[in-house]
Amino acid sequence: MPDSAPPIELRRYRDLVQGAVPIRLRGRVSQVVGLVAELEGIPGRLGEMCTIERLGGEAIQAEIVGFKNDRALAMPLGDLRGVQAGARVHSQGGLLTVPVGDEVLGRVIDGLGRPIDGRGAITAVYRQPRSGASPHVLGRRTIERPLSTGVRAIDGLLTCGLGQRIGIFAGSGVGKSTVLAMIARHASSDVNVIALIGERGREVREFIERDLGPEGLARSVVVVSTSDEPAPLRMNAAWVATTVAEEFRAQGLNVTLMMDSVTRFAMAQREIGLALGEPPAMKGYTPSVFSQLSRLLERAGTAESGAITAFYTVLVESDDLTEPVTDAVRGTLDGHIVLSRQLAGQNHYPAIDVLQSVSRVMPSIASPEHRAAAGRLRELLARFERSRDLVQIGAYQRGTDAALDEALEHLPAIEGFLRQRPDEYDQLEDTVAALEAAVAPSLGTAPIPVKAESVIAEPIEGVA
Repeated sequence: MPDSAPPIELRRYRDLVQGAVPIRLRGRVSQVVGLVAELEGIPGRLGEMCTIERLGGEAIQAEIVGFKNDRALAMPLGDLRGVQAGARVHSQGGLLTVPVGDEVLGRVIDGLGRPIDGRGAITAVYRQPRSGASPHVLGRRTIERPLSTGVRAIDGLLTCGLGQRIGIFAGSGVGKSTVLAMIARHASSDVNVIALIGERGREVREFIERDLGPEGLARSVVVVSTSDEPAPLRMNAAWVATTVAEEFRAQGLNVTLMMDSVTRFAMAQREIGLALGEPPAMKGYTPSVFSQLSRLLERAGTAESGAITAFYTVLVESDDLTEPVTDAVRGTLDGHIVLSRQLAGQNHYPAIDVLQSVSRVMPSIASPEHRAAAGRLRELLARFERSRDLVQIGAYQRGTDAALDEALEHLPAIEGFLRQRPDEYDQLEDTVAALEAAVAPSLGTAPIPVKAESVIAEPIEGVA
């Protein structure tokens, strides 16, 4: 009988049989130092999963992360309390795989790809290894089409392309999660993959139910690993989300990958590196942190078919844009969006500092008219910022500087364009029209085509 592919409903059983391990390797725990367990009798591979038995509790999973002499070093993916010297260890015989495909749409999973939304198991046809590779350097298509995010300040002045990787840089409490939620609800992509790494447990359900909503969740996959979980789980959540996004990209879809935050991914890798004895390099970050960051960020982008447009939030420590992780990520990505604490303090949301932000692909995907309008807005805003103090204290007299007078004339329309409520969104064409009207050479008395609600008079609740 000629070979033929089995029906789709039987493929997952074929994969289970092919992945079965006929010989079960056993070892034991020799010692536990800090976060690392030393295992004897397990000739495992880096990234291989194993199970550690513990007294009076369920067995916990662990991942082999290194070797010392003839012993394997494993990082547990759970609480080590109850594990004793000599506890039995079972090798699972393979690397971590995660469910991918349409079956994970609308689901919430943890850092190991397990469902945590109470909706039962995920019966995915395919499972993919968590450790993938970035597309071949010559297999990446050129970014030629814009992505509409629904956020006027981004679409108008920092236009993103399908397959671009961009960072959202801000300190805590300035509105990173709110900007991500706006993009998740209104981005013109086929699928969203959202990774919440190191988040407060309270914020996860709030983000899913209030910020994302049922409509956004229906076309999304949410990967969650909270701040109280072990470092390997927080790292795995980033890899799992990227693997899920890669499978949708392989189907020829346009995927929006949002990760909040890549800084906590770096902190988890630092925790693992220090536990394995790596020397700290910059501000306690080990060398492996920066190599892992590059591997993670390079897996997004365009491929021969489909694209992953990635938004990575970066938690800027002490609002210092030169700290190591911030500097490394900014140098790797294709653009950066800076959120300003000063703007947030003025009730200006989204608090995007457009003068400090840039999209490196905008010149190749925006029309000449669009680029001209965006450049004019930046010029007008920069003129005002140079003389802001004089204007605010009343020391400037109209007529002294014609360029500043022009900037002050356009300032209300510019602020109306840049401010936006979380529940508002505009199509890219409407945003460009509003941008051109806001910076028109002569405003006169013509109304600016920007929603009146965008000028916020009261604080927005729930800005994260």
